[in-house]
Amino acid sequence: MNYKNGRDVLPPSLLKELQKYIQGDLIYIPKTKEQRAHWGEVSGTRKMLAERNKDICNHYSNGWSVAELERKFHLSSESIRKIIVKAR
Repeated sequence: MNYKNGRDVLPPSLLKELQKYIQGDLIYIPKTKEQRAHWGEVSGTRKMLAERNKDICNHYSNGWSVAELERKFHLSSESIRKIIVKAR
């Protein structure tokens, strides 16, 4: 996440309106649902991660331990468990 000064990126009228609610603090402006939906599609990252997660689940179903999956996929045990639980 990049920090940007509101004066540099917002129209003056919008900046003035926002200053009524918040001044001098950081504010996070989330992406729209449409922007989030397209994450990783152009680069192929989303597809690659889906395939990796499917492989992790298949290996786990075939008796691989979480420790073995950690070593093979270079992920933490917590990440491996999240992938397995999400797939169920």
